[in-house]
Amino acid sequence: MSSTQPLTRPPVRPQWSEIDLVLLDMDGTLLDLRFDNYFWQQLVPERYALRHGMTHEQAQAHLSPKFSAKQGTLDWYCVEYWSRELDLDIAELKREIRERIRFLPGAEAFLTALRERALRTVLVTNAHHESLAIKARQTDLTRYFDQLISSHRFGRPKEDPLFWEKLQAELGFERSRTLFVDDSLPVLRAARAFGIGQVFAISHPDSEQEGRIVQEFPAVRSVQDLMPRP
Repeated sequence: MSSTQPLTRPPVRPQWSEIDLVLLDMDGTLLDLRFDNYFWQQLVPERYALRHGMTHEQAQAHLSPKFSAKQGTLDWYCVEYWSRELDLDIAELKREIRERIRFLPGAEAFLTALRERALRTVLVTNAHHESLAIKARQTDLTRYFDQLISSHRFGRPKEDPLFWEKLQAELGFERSRTLFVDDSLPVLRAARAFGIGQVFAISHPDSEQEGRIVQEFPAVRSVQDLMPRP
């Protein structure tokens, strides 16, 4: 890809008159992914190194293939799985640094606007229910949603077509009149394949990192950019 390409396509906004249901991802879409990146790239290797008598670098080298092998599976998002696998209390570690959990810029304004428009809004996350509870408690994000759904409830991650079938059975939505926003390209592809009418990507999921070039989907820096023009 050329370095002269824009980070995202020219701004494209949803057709709000054609939307009855808004499905929103949590981490990297509403909440700053810098928490999760710090947690898995820094804190977990640090604590694993202490427990197993390794250097930080050795721990990172040991953990990296373990993490890569599970990406895109339900285990990758599972607090219980990693607690067993790494002999660490993953939920407790998250609670320990919970003050780092924050909304991405513009996310609360966007969610407030959805509430004011009385649009049915559902949080749809791959986060394990313990992670979801910690983040919900820290941010009070539940006040913005009609329902919160973790993919662990269905036993399938959002990357899996069966997740979407189970979600539709649960919510009873019309695919063509649904908006879905996520930062994960594999998840967005699954939503598109299922026939979700309007699918948007977030190009800046981590406030401390450079954004990504997104060509496969309409993309915005922040969910706030999805709101209709004044």
